[in-house]
Amino acid sequence: MAVPKKIEVRGGRVHNLKNINVDIPLHKFVAISGLSGSGKSSLAMGILYEEGSRRYLDALSTYMRRRIKQGAQADVTSVKHIPSALALRQRPSVPNERATVGTTTETYNVLRLIFSRLGSPVCPNGHQVAPSLDIAEAMSKSGDEMGQVTCPTCGVKFHVPSAEDFSFNSDGACERCGGTGKVRQLDESKLITDPNLSIRNGAVASWNLPGRNFMPNVAEHAGVRIDIPYKDLTEKEKDFVLNGPEKKYQMDFLSGTGRVFHNFNALYENAHQAVLKSAESSKSERAQKRLAEFFTYSTCPVCHGTRLRPELLNQLVNGKNIDQVQHMQLGDLPKWSKEVLVSLPENMHPMAKALLNEFINNLQPLLDLGLDYLTMARAGNTLSTGELQRIQLARTLRTETTGVLYVLDEPSIGLHPANVDGLIKVLRKLVAQGNSLVVVDHNVDIIKAADEIIEIGPGSGEAGGEILDQGTPLEIEKDPQSLIAPYLDGKADLMARKVSDKVNSEQVTFEVDHYFNLHDIKAGIPVNQITAVTGFSGAGKTSLILDSIVPAIKAQDKGQPLPKQVKEFNSPIHHVVSVDASPIGKSTRSTVATYTSIMDNLRKLFAQQPLAKEKHYTPSYFSYNNKEGACPTCGGTGIVTLDIQFLPDMEQTCPTCHGDRYNQKIQKVKWHDLSIVDVLNLDINEAIPIFKDVPKIERDLLLLKEVGLDYLHLGESTPTLSGGEAQRLKLVTHLSQRQDDTLFVFDEPTIGLHPLDVKVLVHVMQKLIDQGATIITITHDLNLIVNTDYMLDLGPRGGENGGKLVAKGRPLELIKDPHSLTVKYLADYVDQFKLNKIILYNKVAIQ
Repeated sequence: MAVPKKIEVRGGRVHNLKNINVDIPLHKFVAISGLSGSGKSSLAMGILYEEGSRRYLDALSTYMRRRIKQGAQADVTSVKHIPSALALRQRPSVPNERATVGTTTETYNVLRLIFSRLGSPVCPNGHQVAPSLDIAEAMSKSGDEMGQVTCPTCGVKFHVPSAEDFSFNSDGACERCGGTGKVRQLDESKLITDPNLSIRNGAVASWNLPGRNFMPNVAEHAGVRIDIPYKDLTEKEKDFVLNGPEKKYQMDFLSGTGRVFHNFNALYENAHQAVLKSAESSKSERAQKRLAEFFTYSTCPVCHGTRLRPELLNQLVNGKNIDQVQHMQLGDLPKWSKEVLVSLPENMHPMAKALLNEFINNLQPLLDLGLDYLTMARAGNTLSTGELQRIQLARTLRTETTGVLYVLDEPSIGLHPANVDGLIKVLRKLVAQGNSLVVVDHNVDIIKAADEIIEIGPGSGEAGGEILDQGTPLEIEKDPQSLIAPYLDGKADLMARKVSDKVNSEQVTFEVDHYFNLHDIKAGIPVNQITAVTGFSGAGKTSLILDSIVPAIKAQDKGQPLPKQVKEFNSPIHHVVSVDASPIGKSTRSTVATYTSIMDNLRKLFAQQPLAKEKHYTPSYFSYNNKEGACPTCGGTGIVTLDIQFLPDMEQTCPTCHGDRYNQKIQKVKWHDLSIVDVLNLDINEAIPIFKDVPKIERDLLLLKEVGLDYLHLGESTPTLSGGEAQRLKLVTHLSQRQDDTLFVFDEPTIGLHPLDVKVLVHVMQKLIDQGATIITITHDLNLIVNTDYMLDLGPRGGENGGKLVAKGRPLELIKDPHSLTVKYLADYVDQFKLNKIILYNKVAIQ
């Protein structure tokens, strides 16, 4: 029998895929291209990954399958010759506070072994013991003798630290901070929201926490005046609010529902206790995030942020302790490893080489992927999405598997153009190891590097879901119907707006100093223009904008102190809106109509109809989230989930409402002969003429059309939207009003966007500019950068080699004399698309 050479997909119907048939070559690098929402991820993740992983899990025992979360069976007629699949998703989960780069990549595990076997420990009498094979041999013993050595200077027997002892998530954790490196303290300044407010009107912030909203009544019962400004209370009253004793008061209590409880024993918790006890009892991530606002976090005074018991830092390898090594940049560690080997006795070299080679093998994929600027000590929850995904990819590469299907969703996220070559090298290595690779990406260089391109389209949503074309990059370039071809051969017109011929003099000016790798950054952001903040990964873009400028604007607006790293700040802007491509909502109950004001207006509209008035149906009856309107079988979700024991849970359309969500009596109410279900099944284009005489609904529909979402249905579930769709939907509410004193911050806004979608995004940005807004976009996308008015480029590289302002000015002026790495790539990009021959700043028309 011949060895299969392709995965055969027949009848693919996941999401908007239109019963597609497609063959995906095995042992090749395949790129999937298409507009946002065209069906790329439906094919890659919804069929290839889901089927590949599900069939692998089917090979496991029933016992194992019940303990592993399994995906649902894909809606596809057949998939033949599919290998077991692994996926690297567009948005990896964010590690918790205990994770570091070292623990996430497992390089720290090897470093702990290096320090326990090759280190020079200190005996209880303070003598430094030279590294020797005796230490390694002692570690291989069991029981009390494990790790026990004798000091050659004073003869005392002692135990040297094991690899486990060097773990801050285990035995080595600092007792004061528990291995986090930070301690938290209640910030008393956060307890009182506004001293001008009365307690009844919310002056005490901690009494607004869940379960504490009756504390003002208890305080009033105890004799505190709650209807005058907090600042006018006596010192005795204020002390009771902040520090009063925990005590039960018998009182009548009126609940939020209007029910009166007589002789209710209410336990008083002062403003401090309300926070501390909430912190002890709250389990949910959302509650903990809210509580975190009441605390300040400072470096642990015992371990000074090392996370480890202080005595562990006495053990050295080549003169450095483990904390010093994990604070070195990853790119410097290969040199350090060589120095370690040279420093050891000759008889230790075989063992040392084995450990150090393992260490370097773990590091190499990270270095290939441009993460040389990171340190092992870097907290995992401070990493960007792109950094997390590349760490995931590096771990995958290190396993050296073969015969696996790797499905990668946007691996170029957060990647500077200079790192793309390294990523392509890693992707080719995966294929060279005997694997198959499917990549969903919009980076033109990555698509060009593929062995084969599958293009899905032609449009988005209902207008997509078909195989537009398939072939090698050269074949696709010659295909006149291809949407990506003009970007492969350099014939595309990149300009989507008229960039300004001058920089606005009104600016947000700032100076940021001594914050991570940022030092003495003085610059300005022009008001009512688009500024691109660019630079190498790890250059300090997030530290400058999201950690410094954005909090400074918020602090200035509230009259609070500026972040300590912001030395000077002057801003005519008072409000900030952060826009990212994260999913909208987690539940299928969230739809396009509910996210906008359309659903509220629809419910009011249907409640005004004659039958609704006759039946006394209020607007709440027309919500599928209320029992009055919801289908009794599915509760308004439109689907039912069946538990089939050891098989994955099966979801199927509700047999009662057939996915319509509503009960039958509500569907009898009609407006223009349409039920509310009929309306929610309309797409935006269909709905616009129908609601031309309902201004409040028509306004939102026209705005959705303006941002290019006219193909979405009103009842479409928002968690299923692509990143680009979610991003544009979030902006809809801001397009209907003036934004003169508002800054919009877009963090990597082109994630998941086809170059043609980037044009749509730029048009949306222009509409915000027309409304008076100011825009900052943190980006690596050269396609977006050429459409901005101003550019701040940080670098020259990342980590310790970054943090400087290396270029600032109008992008298409800077390329005339490129000094920074980003500007050099931008100059090449402009030359590739021949923009330098057609651009005159005052003549570039909006396309």
